[in-house]
Amino acid sequence: METPLLVIVDAANVVGSVPDGWWRDRKGAAERLRDALAVNGAPGIAEPVEIVLVVEGAARGVASVEGVRVESAAGSGDDHMVALVAAREPGRPCLVVTADRELRRRVTELGAEVAGPRTVRP
Repeated sequence: METPLLVIVDAANVVGSVPDGWWRDRKGAAERLRDALAVNGAPGIAEPVEIVLVVEGAARGVASVEGVRVESAAGSGDDHMVALVAAREPGRPCLVVTADRELRRRVTELGAEVAGPRTVRP
């Protein structure tokens, strides 16, 4: 069986891409994103995926659910996502969902593809 595409979602960046009051409840906003990902998966991607939602700061402590593994970054969420990309199995395809230019540069240097927040916004 083929290893599924690893989809790493920058929760802070995706949540922050729409001014819907997320700043009043960062953890709740991350939970809503997690739940949408669990229901919708990675829209537009037909192949099997493994979704990892990376949270940081006030959103730490969001629990994983079936279909979405949530990882709380101890420090920088960007550094955590770069570490996940670097630690994946050699040759495993990876997509990082973020609009952060510096993060996009860092993960593409490690062979990941990138997509913007609209890719997964509910």
